[in-house]
Amino acid sequence: MPKQVWYLVIGMFLNSVGSSFLWPLNSIYIHNHLGKSLTIAGVVLMLNSLAAVFGNLLGGFLFDKIGGYKTILVGVWSNFLALFLLAVWHEWPYYVVFLTFIGFSGGIVFPAMYALIGSAWPTGERKAFNTIFLASNVGVAIGPALAGVIAELNFEYVFIANLATYSIFILLVLFTYKRFDTKEMAPKNVIAESTGLQSKATFYALLILCIALVFYWLSYSQWSATISSYTQGLGVSLSQYSLLWTINGLLIVGIQPFIRPLIQYWEHKLKHQLIFGLVLMGISFGIVSIAEDFKMFAAAMVVLTLGEVFFSPAIPTVANKMAPKGKQGFYQGVVNSATTVGRTIGPLFGGIMVDLYGMQVLAIILTGILLVAIIPCLLYDRVVSK
Repeated sequence: MPKQVWYLVIGMFLNSVGSSFLWPLNSIYIHNHLGKSLTIAGVVLMLNSLAAVFGNLLGGFLFDKIGGYKTILVGVWSNFLALFLLAVWHEWPYYVVFLTFIGFSGGIVFPAMYALIGSAWPTGERKAFNTIFLASNVGVAIGPALAGVIAELNFEYVFIANLATYSIFILLVLFTYKRFDTKEMAPKNVIAESTGLQSKATFYALLILCIALVFYWLSYSQWSATISSYTQGLGVSLSQYSLLWTINGLLIVGIQPFIRPLIQYWEHKLKHQLIFGLVLMGISFGIVSIAEDFKMFAAAMVVLTLGEVFFSPAIPTVANKMAPKGKQGFYQGVVNSATTVGRTIGPLFGGIMVDLYGMQVLAIILTGILLVAIIPCLLYDRVVSK
């Protein structure tokens, strides 16, 4: 890889470590330390996700206007300010305000990062974005593990460590990113690309498939929303819960060589990958419904991750294959929007269900939701064939 790509990969790793310090522990802190219900915790996480949507839109707009380097600077300095304020004031309701702003400012950074790596390694094509994806997952593997250990010493230290990690990322940005800044390869957005859509059939097919994607993220988001707090009630320590995300991140990276033969076999059968992934994820929530200790939750996380590595990459691949020429950005934007919808309503839905009926009932409902999500995966391409 070109040297500048390495800088971006390292930056994404540091950014991911910093951002993942808090998100697995948010529900635990809001529920156990601030004394709020899981429904309230779900509302707070929903606000964080909604703010990230607006941050992404602003990040794409700024990239077009002022370039990637300045856009990233706006995002990282805004995020640094929010993290500093959160480290100083993290009681209710300051926690809600600063966490929402962190979602917004963090959202500004990501579209510029992805656009920069596309321009820094134009011949890399999918390799460039896959490298960023893997760097992000390694960061997610390390961040929660460190946060769990630190939180068991003193939860106050988590906010300080988060701020320190992000400071390293800022230094990397200041000293390396300006030299390869460009306004080319600007990130596409749904609003800009939505005009002139001609192939209605493939668009409707994508919308049908996105129903499955919403269900997927509605379910997946429970691991950082309701399940996190539930594990604490069963005596699972913070370090053990954080280790679950380490298992997730490392398994995503480490399992790639082993699943490659099956992926290649199903290269032209993406529907098989989608269905197989959803079935595995449904099984994982079945395990959650009977889990009572760390080992069972670890087993559920392993099965969840196996489902994730089959389902998650297949969706944007399908969208890219169905997209008419010149509309790839628009189709990927629709996929991102469906992802955001699932991640936004998931914590609130899960919080209400757990408060009313308990975690076991929610896990069974999620298993059913993921199995129902198979139906759109079976039907979406029939619209195109007609």
